[in-house]
Amino acid sequence: MHKPVRRQDRETGAEEAESLLAGCLYGVLATTSADGQPYAVPLSYVFHAGNIYFHCAPEGQKLDNIQANPAVSFCVVGHVKTLPGKFSTEYESAVVFGAAEEIHGDEKQEALLKILEKYSPDHIPQGQKYIAGMFERTAVVRIAIRHLTGKARR
Repeated sequence: MHKPVRRQDRETGAEEAESLLAGCLYGVLATTSADGQPYAVPLSYVFHAGNIYFHCAPEGQKLDNIQANPAVSFCVVGHVKTLPGKFSTEYESAVVFGAAEEIHGDEKQEALLKILEKYSPDHIPQGQKYIAGMFERTAVVRIAIRHLTGKARR
């Protein structure tokens, strides 16, 4: 169960939060280890078909944590502008709560292509060759979104 956004006057709708997820270049993934230690790491990602996908090495802290506890949070921050005279900040953000799992096969291939299209749209043929060469040495994780909130001060 999730608490409602405290400042409901700043809450954005799901459509705006999804648009922000689609447009940001990086986000911060928060996981928890088997012994309860939190871990947050910035990463590149793609928002596709209602899920978040990212790639990583086939071993490491992220995957260890996801295997121990698939519940994750993911956050993106869009436009930010400090307002010194008002002691405040303009911002827009989206926070995801979901379940993460490593994916394989066709879904992995599609996610890697979507990441390529997002970050290297002018280099698709070279990127496809790169993906083919690194496919077995790359892990891809899907975050199935269970709850999404957006918030902004403009």
